[in-house]
Amino acid sequence: MAVLASDGSNPDVGLLYDINGLAKDAPSWFDRVMEFTGEYGIMLAMVLVVLWCWWSVRRRGGPEDSVTAVAGLLWAPLAAGIALLVNIPIRGFVERPRPFKDHQGLEVLVDGKTDFSFVSDHATMAMAIGVGVFVANRRFGLAAIGLALVEGFCRVYMGVHYPTDVVGGFALGTAVALLLAPVALALLTPLVSAVARSERAGRLVRSRRAPARERHETLDIADPRLGSGSASGPDENDLAA
Repeated sequence: MAVLASDGSNPDVGLLYDINGLAKDAPSWFDRVMEFTGEYGIMLAMVLVVLWCWWSVRRRGGPEDSVTAVAGLLWAPLAAGIALLVNIPIRGFVERPRPFKDHQGLEVLVDGKTDFSFVSDHATMAMAIGVGVFVANRRFGLAAIGLALVEGFCRVYMGVHYPTDVVGGFALGTAVALLLAPVALALLTPLVSAVARSERAGRLVRSRRAPARERHETLDIADPRLGSGSASGPDENDLAA
């Protein structure tokens, strides 16, 4: 199989050697950074993106927008968990060994990987979260999807996955997050809406400042005297005059 990488007859293996070969030429400190990034860093960054998105959507937009966005954010980690469960029978059926078991000369940055290679759990989970966040908020979703792509590159760079393992993980995570989103949001939205109506727990969906702003806007509409003037008749000062 290593010969296939050199003559280009197997693009998957050839691309594996090309990307993993960068680890051989890089300084050891950079490999350690990539190791941490691929194993833990990207997923920690995903958590920060989800929390930042939640903090942003609960302070902006109308009540309906906040409920929908928070429901989407709840769906993102749930989609990742479901995608990982779906991957269990896939990995057992395909039974593809890790690339370093079949190919010599790879720079493996992480030891102890004894399970099967297809599809990548990290790539699956990262893309499921990224697409789930995109369902909730496009701006933050694009950032999360970008992180998922970096995660896939890191897994090949580290020598623990083939490129097709990563692509398969991206496809699986995207499929679960998108195909099940309508059902998930139909179940989560009423739950989040009920939480939003709670006096205490409602702050998880809407901040203090947002409802105050909405009440002011509602009063302006209900009582034009608080605005530029009265549309229904003269005000008290006019009557007194």
